[in-house]
Amino acid sequence: MAKLSVLLHQIDNGTVLLPEFQRGYVWTRDQVRGLMRSLYRGYPVGGLLLWETEPDQVSVRGDATDGGVRLLLLDGQQRITSLYGVIRGDAPAFFEGDASAFTGLRFNVEDENFEFYAPAKMKDDARWVDVTRLFTEGLEPFIKDFSTAPDRFATYLERLNRLRQLLDREFHEEKITGPDKDVEVVVDIFNRVNSGGTALSKGDLALAKICAHWPPARQVMRDHLKRWGNAGFEFSLDWLLRNTTAVATGRAIFVALDTVPSKDFETALAKSVGYVDHFLQSVSGRLGLDHDQVLMGRYAIPVIARLLHLSPGGRFADALHRDKVLFWYVHSALWGRFAGSTETVLAQDYEVAKESGIDGLIASLERWRGGNLEIQPHDFEGSTKGSRFYPLLYMLTRVKGARDLGSGLELHAEMLGKLASLQVHHIFPKALLYKAGYDRLQVNAVANFCFLTQETNLAIGKRDPREYFAEAEEKHPGVLASQWIPADPDLWRVERYPDFLAARRELLAQAVQSFLAELRNGASAAAADLQPVTVVVDEQDDVRATQVKAMAEELVRLGYAEPALDSEIADPVTGRALAVAEAFWPDGLQAGQGKPVVLELDPDVADLPRLEELGYEVFTSVDSLLGYVARRNENAAGEETVVPDQPTAEKGVDVEFNQAMRSIYDQARSEANYHATYFLSMLAEHGSLATARKLLHAPAVSDGFAALWERGRLDLTVEALVVQPRFVDLFTPAEIEIAQHRLGQFGYR
Repeated sequence: MAKLSVLLHQIDNGTVLLPEFQRGYVWTRDQVRGLMRSLYRGYPVGGLLLWETEPDQVSVRGDATDGGVRLLLLDGQQRITSLYGVIRGDAPAFFEGDASAFTGLRFNVEDENFEFYAPAKMKDDARWVDVTRLFTEGLEPFIKDFSTAPDRFATYLERLNRLRQLLDREFHEEKITGPDKDVEVVVDIFNRVNSGGTALSKGDLALAKICAHWPPARQVMRDHLKRWGNAGFEFSLDWLLRNTTAVATGRAIFVALDTVPSKDFETALAKSVGYVDHFLQSVSGRLGLDHDQVLMGRYAIPVIARLLHLSPGGRFADALHRDKVLFWYVHSALWGRFAGSTETVLAQDYEVAKESGIDGLIASLERWRGGNLEIQPHDFEGSTKGSRFYPLLYMLTRVKGARDLGSGLELHAEMLGKLASLQVHHIFPKALLYKAGYDRLQVNAVANFCFLTQETNLAIGKRDPREYFAEAEEKHPGVLASQWIPADPDLWRVERYPDFLAARRELLAQAVQSFLAELRNGASAAAADLQPVTVVVDEQDDVRATQVKAMAEELVRLGYAEPALDSEIADPVTGRALAVAEAFWPDGLQAGQGKPVVLELDPDVADLPRLEELGYEVFTSVDSLLGYVARRNENAAGEETVVPDQPTAEKGVDVEFNQAMRSIYDQARSEANYHATYFLSMLAEHGSLATARKLLHAPAVSDGFAALWERGRLDLTVEALVVQPRFVDLFTPAEIEIAQHRLGQFGYR
């Protein structure tokens, strides 16, 4: 048994640490609240598992003491880190994660609840005690504060004293000891203990062994990842390790690194970083794929690293060689070559690269595709920037001299000068299409996108294509053809929008196929390198994008992992796209814990049964995901959320508001063909006023708000009802302001 105060002291002096293979801190604020609540009430919170090691047995995180036995936390990291952060007011030396999860915790001496600081609720209320201040400064600062409440003085001090006594709480410890307990054995124990928590990947295990012999390995790799991140490309530690394994061993499995001496690994890492740099320069300069959103097929890159390692000088032999490699890279990404069974496919391609180089890789890819490496118009039928054919549209724009519809200039950094930033533009404006009854997938079709300068995009705004197409062509003849826009003016009418998309897909497919043939045949290998440009995505008038962004920000604020937005999920067997998720947590809402989570707002075009069969947890609305998280948080915190006091409604107005809420449901169904079933269930469960307040206090607009915006009927939203003069007295000024902001943000006056 060990007292909490002793454990904290051991962390301070560096005798309790984390092994390098441990993943970072992933707890949420509600889990921290729940832990403190359980400890305060004397509930069991579990024991600790520690590994007793000598200094040379394993690499650690944090400031280790010189010599002597060390205790490495294997089970209990999240709990002990949380307690250290709350009690010390700072993160421990071994910390990796978001410290806001345990910063600003308050304890209410009246109702004995724990919550994080909220100025509107807690400012100037002495009953909300700063927990960290209590532990660092003791009871004395609070005695004066409580003297104004003599009848509660003794109770408040008793409760604070009980909270401080958590330092005497004892934790049961189990220790792994003995010279036979090496890194591999301990990692196996760790994974068994954490079978329901944060288990290690194969890459984590391989890196743990490497760090035992070369401690700086992980940090050196992180430094390279950070440098690429600053340049606009985000890669993972596992991915970089995969590249290094390819260079060091020519094999795809991480266990191959077991026989690689640490010095050789260090050399292979440096070489693989150089190969990645060379590839990124080539893919950016030759294809214009110069930022993360358009960098396809990341797991094709280890094959290219292996290919470069086998090439003299570690570089492409010449421009023809480079272009053939880029041809293979684009096609391997488009058809999901590395979507599943990654190690098996990589092993096959490493062997082909060794035996017959890039020509063999292309031939192998053709066989895998049944001899078909042609781009067809229907391939461009995808929607949103997550579609695997969106990068091809950007590539065409950059390499084929697409021109700005306003200035007529080619969209090259050297041509645009100070205007060298592009914006994604909807050729047919979203508002125009939604008004005409087209759905979200049609509105956000890849064939409805083009790239323009920000200045031109702003000038065009929401104008009808029939107007601005004619103007652009008159000022700059040929500019429409440069953007693969059909020349027939009849296709520019909103009524012919589906035909416009079909015609533009034909033009895009022809252009891509022609360019890829040039790459394969070396027809234009001497082309000058393209300079990077900045791409700005303006989604201010897209309620769905705003809704998803607000949801993601709220989950990150609560301590959950940041999702990938507009992310394609491919079938690991066939490589076909199963969904383009609006948000995707590949490692679970908390990294390494639970199933991968998918938010798919267009379930009709996704293969949900296959996603669920593969173990994904799928949500088809923002409301359902936020509801799931709210229930999860309540369970973690061990208490239900308390709704703050609200204005008291007059009975007559209350009844009238109830009728109005039911009326907007009926109107939405009859006039906008929107069946708000979730809204109806909320009315039945909570009543009209509570439903309205829940929707207003939600971190993102509701699915109903988004659906009615798409139908041009924001007048039927709860927000529009709340701001009506006859109902404003039912709500606080802050709630009225939320409603006004949401309506104004999306053009409703």
